[in-house]
Amino acid sequence: MLRDDLDLDKEYALSANHDEEHGKALRKKIWKVTAILTAITIVEVITGGSIKQYYEGVPNSSWWIIKWAFIFLTLVKAGYIVLSFMHLGDERKNFRYMILGPYILFILYLIFHLFTEATYWGEIIHQ
Repeated sequence: MLRDDLDLDKEYALSANHDEEHGKALRKKIWKVTAILTAITIVEVITGGSIKQYYEGVPNSSWWIIKWAFIFLTLVKAGYIVLSFMHLGDERKNFRYMILGPYILFILYLIFHLFTEATYWGEIIHQ
């Protein structure tokens, strides 16, 4: 099917920087992002499957470290997705911080609220 929106006589109509080298670089970047996100997910799954919250009824004293590790790894994955797939990584550093800063503050607020409410309800339930 021929496209009628392109004027094939003009050279600039088809020059969109889609040569083979550019395609190889894009595919390499996609594979790199996929490998990094997969590696982080594998670490999360192995950690979640191997470390128990309770050992034979006794609470694990290092469980809070595991919770913070999951939160940190999830935030790293979210930030990496934003930087790579939303092309924010190609922008200037100040612009990146201006975009990501409010989200980071909001996420930290949600985490604070989550833990304070969980502590409150834990005290109510165990009384």
